[in-house]
Amino acid sequence: MVTTTDLDLGLAILRLALGPMLMLHGWNKVAGPGGLGGTAGWFESLGLRPGAVHARLAAGTELLAGALLTLGALTGLACAAFVGLMSVASLTDHRGKGYFIFKGGSEYVLLVGMAALGIAALGPGRWSLDHALGLDLAGSWWALFALVAGGLTAAGLLLGARRLAPPSTPSTPPA
Repeated sequence: MVTTTDLDLGLAILRLALGPMLMLHGWNKVAGPGGLGGTAGWFESLGLRPGAVHARLAAGTELLAGALLTLGALTGLACAAFVGLMSVASLTDHRGKGYFIFKGGSEYVLLVGMAALGIAALGPGRWSLDHALGLDLAGSWWALFALVAGGLTAAGLLLGARRLAPPSTPSTPPA
């Protein structure tokens, strides 16, 4: 039989797996090879324009959401950010590459997003800031919120990026 302590331990392990992983992804966007400028160029190539804005937004969101989930703080909101980030990644970098990550597919981002939804449903556990502060930001409604808010945020970001993309200029044949 699973005890409350077992559940708290499992949730802490999941938070400690997902939170720091996302923070490292954010940090890599800022300080990895190529730095923020390289990330901006990569985002431009994915159609996320302006790339510099999207690079900063993605890195900041990854750093903040990862830290919040690690600490179990504002868990439902952090999980919504995870879902939004993973949705954008799935629809840009991993799009059309199938399921398996070794082929560039969406396996990884789907797993991360679904794990975040599971944490939103279960909550961060007693070993969290939410519990210490008496915040109840978990349950089925929070999982639904994370799914809908993350999805709508991703859709809005992608539609905005498309709208802000410079219009393609028709090529003129040589004279």
